[in-house]
Amino acid sequence: MTLEVRQHGSIDEIPAAEWDALIAHEPVRASPFVCHAFLAAAEGSGSASARSGWRPRHLALRRGGRLVAALPAYERDRSDGDFGRDWEWASAARAAGLRYYPKLVVGAPFSPTTGRRLLAAQGEDRVACGRALLDAALDLCAGERLSSIHVLFPDEEEAAEWEGLGLLSRVDFQFHWRNAGYRTFDDFLARFDSKRRNAIRRERAAPARQGIEIRTLSGAEVAAGGQRLAAEVFALYRDTVDSMDWGMRFVNAAFFGRLVAGMPGAVEVVEARREGRRVAAALNLASSQRLYGRYWGCSESHPFLHFNVCLYHSVERCIERGLALFEGGAGGDHKLTRGFEPAITCSAHRFLDRRLEAAVRRQLAAEGPARRAALERWRAARPVLRRDAAPA
Repeated sequence: MTLEVRQHGSIDEIPAAEWDALIAHEPVRASPFVCHAFLAAAEGSGSASARSGWRPRHLALRRGGRLVAALPAYERDRSDGDFGRDWEWASAARAAGLRYYPKLVVGAPFSPTTGRRLLAAQGEDRVACGRALLDAALDLCAGERLSSIHVLFPDEEEAAEWEGLGLLSRVDFQFHWRNAGYRTFDDFLARFDSKRRNAIRRERAAPARQGIEIRTLSGAEVAAGGQRLAAEVFALYRDTVDSMDWGMRFVNAAFFGRLVAGMPGAVEVVEARREGRRVAAALNLASSQRLYGRYWGCSESHPFLHFNVCLYHSVERCIERGLALFEGGAGGDHKLTRGFEPAITCSAHRFLDRRLEAAVRRQLAAEGPARRAALERWRAARPVLRRDAAPA
């Protein structure tokens, strides 16, 4: 049957059951950030809208009317919030008199988390689907004068697929925590030297001395908390971000509410309470194998509270549940000394202007190998973790 690509200006134009069927067969690789409910929360709340710089341009590939593949895609007139880190390209293009915006981003809004970007039904030829969707994306860019295509945060295997289709490959890094088969948090601590191990124990003991109790709300508790829980956690996040000179708030209260209502099975809230009051919280998302740290906020400042709410408590939860990976978000060198390690992240790019394409190709030819080599040197030069230590 003939393949047909359709463009959609809202995720709600595609039935949730059809969209989610594309990722149901590989739940580990397809993160919660590309499921229908997350995209609907982002768009329906107005957090990802044309007004906020996220104009939906989803591409759906159908055969005989059946959805067989798709790209979650957005037209963007800026780079803040997509974490593609392409400001220098935009600046260089502007200096050369070339147009950079608008551009087409393939990925999840304001979510620097790895996972599937090319969504294909089980049994489908991913290369053929990718080629058809890429051709449609290029036609869209040419017809509406979009400068480029940017596939952000695919996993390494998918990044290689895009490179095979002619896109330029770029590597960067984040800090991720990996589970080496730990049975307890003490097993994890055994990987550190004694000085660092004792420092982490002191930091972990701080909440008890401060009269703070930390726990995770998930599943039924999130559903029961409902919109009140969403509003209270958002208020902590909003006030914290707004107090920062560099803070940028990409989501609103309605987004939190829609996540709690539409994804109670994936949403987890790590809360810290003192004297019965919630004084800090982190709203995270989880899949069957991974935890993703997302939105943090606090109303009181206490030593090591951020580390305990955003890192240690969730690491311990990952060990208890047997989760393989904890992505704590972009940035944060402080994660390295607390057991997170550098991990490669990927992106893939295509520019319609041959001059810009050639310039970026030259840069990436040098940048990619240099970044991979730098990561290996970094790991070797910072033996914080005893790699020869095995769980007891």
